[in-house]
Amino acid sequence: MMDRYTFANPEFFYLLLLLIPIVAWYIFKHRTSSATIQVSTTRGLDKAPVTYKHIIYHALFAMKMMAIAALIAVLARPQATENWQNVTTEGIDVVIALDISGSMLARDFTPDRLEAAKDVAMEFIAGRRDDKIGLVVFSGESFTQCPLTTDHAVLFNLFRDIESGMIEDGTAIGNGLATAVSRLKDSQAISKVVILLTDGENNRGQIAPVTAAEIAKTYGIRVYTIGVGTIGTAPYPFKTAFGTTQLRDVEVKIDEETLEEIAQLTDGQYFRATDNEKLKEIYEEIDKLEKSKIDVKEFSKKDEVYHRFAILAAVLLILAALLKQLFVRNLP
Repeated sequence: MMDRYTFANPEFFYLLLLLIPIVAWYIFKHRTSSATIQVSTTRGLDKAPVTYKHIIYHALFAMKMMAIAALIAVLARPQATENWQNVTTEGIDVVIALDISGSMLARDFTPDRLEAAKDVAMEFIAGRRDDKIGLVVFSGESFTQCPLTTDHAVLFNLFRDIESGMIEDGTAIGNGLATAVSRLKDSQAISKVVILLTDGENNRGQIAPVTAAEIAKTYGIRVYTIGVGTIGTAPYPFKTAFGTTQLRDVEVKIDEETLEEIAQLTDGQYFRATDNEKLKEIYEEIDKLEKSKIDVKEFSKKDEVYHRFAILAAVLLILAALLKQLFVRNLP
């Protein structure tokens, strides 16, 4: 797209009005200051040629006026910018509600459920640079680890800091969802989404999961629920009396019925992840489902280009000085 000029200080262009009396004075001086001689007739002078010195003399004045005009343009601070254009971008507001209860340390995922969930979530975030994304963690209670932000570098650092045991153990799914909803309820985004990931059953908290889902529905928030864990049993690390870690198989209990109801109430979907690859596929599916397009007005950064006019003024003045020195040295 072609560049166009704008001026930061256009009021300086009023100085161009000063050129009008200067030009008028030059014309008046040229007509009255030439030498006179009395002759009986000017018929013989009608065909007198105009010499190159006359042309250069007037050209010198024109170049000086152009140089002054260029310097005034420098004072006006010209800036180059492209025309504004409407472009389409994708952007939604997303809060990830992540279960960090002790059961998330089960090793049916590599290296465990919690680390696998963090890795896949960060990969999801990296692919959605236009979105505002927040993070809520919950176990026996819930809190906001990161409010909605487009600074994904900060979000990644906070993700890495998450560990099981940060808060009292348990699985307060309702509280986790309610906290996520509170972060989205005032959002003006076209699409508001919660991705809720858990590996257990609601056993703590003051808010029932379905009640939190009804609140989400009221605010137009869609909830995608993910149940994490293999079918049957999963190896879980236990500390022995000798301070070592021993893996024991424990039963995987996920309240899929409640998670499905939450998703259905809020026009979302329920997914079951049984391994790392399946979890990754789920996030990819959510990524495809949540492609809300919005129109934004985009424009290029303004660049200062006063130096172009300063160079033009300098070239004109130098050229005028050279022409005068070489061809019309004896003229004023």
